[in-house]
Amino acid sequence: MQFSAQQIAGMLNGTIEGNPEATITKLSKIEEGVPGSLSFLSNPLYTPYIYQTRASIVIVNKSFIPENPVAATLIRVDNADIAFAKLLEVYNQIKNDKKGISKLSSIDGSAKLGVNVYVGEFAVIGEHVAIGDNVKIHPQVFIGDNTIIGDNTILFAGVKIYSDNKIGNNCIIHAGAVLGSDGFRFNQQDGENIKVPQIGNVIVEDHVEIGANCTVDRATFGSTIIRKGVKLDNLIHIGHNVEVGENTCIAAGTGIAGSTKVGKNCMISGHVAMTGHITIADGTILGGATGVSKSLTKPGQMYLGTPALEVSKFRRSTVLFRNLPELVERIDKLEKERKKSG
Repeated sequence: MQFSAQQIAGMLNGTIEGNPEATITKLSKIEEGVPGSLSFLSNPLYTPYIYQTRASIVIVNKSFIPENPVAATLIRVDNADIAFAKLLEVYNQIKNDKKGISKLSSIDGSAKLGVNVYVGEFAVIGEHVAIGDNVKIHPQVFIGDNTIIGDNTILFAGVKIYSDNKIGNNCIIHAGAVLGSDGFRFNQQDGENIKVPQIGNVIVEDHVEIGANCTVDRATFGSTIIRKGVKLDNLIHIGHNVEVGENTCIAAGTGIAGSTKVGKNCMISGHVAMTGHITIADGTILGGATGVSKSLTKPGQMYLGTPALEVSKFRRSTVLFRNLPELVERIDKLEKERKKSG
């Protein structure tokens, strides 16, 4: 793929300083730029590299004022971070624009596929599946019976979607993710764990991204719901009947137990653990490895620790905990003095 500065400036609504015919075939970090590559500068810490880089084209903010000569052609934009992200999106679209249906795939005759659908080798599509337009189904994906998948969704290699689930438009599900596996629910009877059948499903709304090797369990009955715009990192477990609110972001290693309701616009760090049947308010921020054992009902608060404490209380408690040996020593000394005086 080759693009000229003029083409890139047109995509980004930017202005060119230098050679409009300069061409690039790849992207690079500014400190690792080579001829034929495109980079960007937004963080002031990296400004020295723009005078050294060998990149052919560099995207910069309109406010950037060079203090020394710059060899690269510059494309000035309102926000270099956003502009470069847009180019990465275009690059990904081109790279992943696979077409056609592999003869090595297995598609049930009752399944309905939209236009411009890609199905890779050894993918399996079950009975009465409905797949929208421009969907990309990579090799070894399994899609169970009666599942619905919306337009422009991408399922990367090895994704497994059990039966009766619904995936929205413009979703990305990364390799190895499993949607619709049984919720973890057993009743003890006469010393045995008796499985409770899981007959619900999973609903994933539009513009959701689910990371590699995540698992989203089907509901016991009803639905486990991942709302519009949610972003899940890798290796996350969502339990049965959980609901994750719009635009919430969850980092790797987090586990959410059954029937918990997470609000919208929450920021959940890595290795957070939430017990079941609780509610997390909108806009909640949970720091890494926080353990949540009861509902957090006040919107927009930050919590740390196990059990979860509001950040100000957690910090005070941490100071006290660090000083605990000295405090115990002082108390022991006072006790001894009290006994002597008594």
